[in-house]
Order: sequence, then C-alpha cells, then structure tokens
Amino acid sequence: MRRKLTWLVLLSAAILATVLYTRNVLATPASGFVGTTLAVGRFGEIDVFNHLISPDTLQEGQEDQERQEGQEGHKRNIWMSRQKTKGLSDFYVQSNVWLPGGSTGWHTHPGHSLIVVTAGTVTAYEGNDPTCTPTVYTQGMGFVDPGGDHVHLLRNEGSVVATTIAIQLIPAGVTARRVDAPDPGNCHF
Repeated sequence: MRRKLTWLVLLSAAILATVLYTRNVLATPASGFVGTTLAVGRFGEIDVFNHLISPDTLQEGQEDQERQEGQEGHKRNIWMSRQKTKGLSDFYVQSNVWLPGGSTGWHTHPGHSLIVVTAGTVTAYEGNDPTCTPTVYTQGMGFVDPGGDHVHLLRNEGSVVATTIAIQLIPAGVTARRVDAPDPGNCHF
C-alpha cells in the first residue's frame, strides 16, 4: 500500500511539472514591449456607487412637463459607476511602451484594467474572437480590459512608439499581476 501511495505521489508530481513546463513553453512572451510599475497602493474593501443626472441634458421645460406626465425622462441621461470588492486589493499604475511592431504577447490579468493611450496607436486582439477582428485605439482613447479569463494581445502596428497608462485593481498579495497565456490560435500574424 505504501509503495502504491509513493508511486501515486511521484506520478502526480511528474504530471504537475509537465503541465507547468508545457504552459511556459506555449506562452507567448512580450516582444518590443516594456511595462513599468509607477505606483502600487493597497486598499481595504471597496463599496462605492456614484451616479449623476446631468441637468444640461434636459431641454428647458422638459423636466416640468415630464414630472406632470409622471415620466422620468432623465433616466436616459444618467451616468453610474459601481466598484465593490471583498477583501484587500492592490492598485497598480503602469506605464506601457511598445516599439513599432512590439507586442504584449497573449496574456491576462487577475483583475480589470482601465487603459488610456497616451501616444501612438495600440491595436487589441481578443483571444475569444474567432475572426480575430482588430480594435484600434489612438492617443486619447481609453478601453477596459476585464481581466480574469479574458485573454488578449496588444500590438503596436504603427511606425512610431506607442504608450499607455493602465490602472489595475487585483486581489492583494497576488504575485503575478500579468499571466502569460498560450496563443489561442485565432489570429495569424
């Protein structure tokens, strides 16, 4: 019985080592891309809800008329934001730089990111998009990376350096802010 248990433990260890090695081999590392952490902060649990009804969006007299008719037309002009976490979170501010032709490689993050293009153009590809349709972001544009199991790749397909600032919120103490992922096979660059 002890011998079977020993073999089972050794076999399990060999399988785990093979899986980890294979994952590293299949990962698509960055090329022509550098990410630099500018700041890190730790937050306790977050439970924030904000909304704004802009008075500028209602036409003069419209509010009184809708109130008399029992309508709430202002609902179509509302902005809302909700952020809720359980447990501690680490907040990162990242500066990202791509040389022309540079790529992040396929990857994901344990939490979401808000990204703003500060120079050049960045093209995003989604790992779950069978058509590999590019989404192009230029200076001043922002986009959201939901993180989790969302695998993506960002490239600089332009002729000048591209830069972004990204803010990320991830579970506290997670050692890998970025997780390399294997090529999903949907894009043929």
